[in-house]
Amino acid sequence: MIVITDTAAEKAKEIINIEGKAGWGIRLFVSGSGCCGPAFGMDLAENPETGDSVVEKNGLKLFADKETANKLMGFTMDFIDDGENHGFVIKSDKPSSCSSGGGSCC
Repeated sequence: MIVITDTAAEKAKEIINIEGKAGWGIRLFVSGSGCCGPAFGMDLAENPETGDSVVEKNGLKLFADKETANKLMGFTMDFIDDGENHGFVIKSDKPSSCSSGGGSCC
């Protein structure tokens, strides 16, 4: 489904624990779409729903319904902190036409 970096797994577990939800996971879902592909959202979830795909990394569990899991193929979830910006990113491992020269995306 999706690759989770060690950094993303550890930061997500830290946030889940701060929220008092130890043992919970993260539900990923499609929150929209554009010419560059799907947009994803995330929320805390105690358990997977029936039919969910589950990915686990370093004790972090990610849940996604079938449609979302299929769209997450070839994506990586990471956590970035460059001093000014920080947060989770879900990025495609495939080249995007949006980043090629000369074109614009929506």
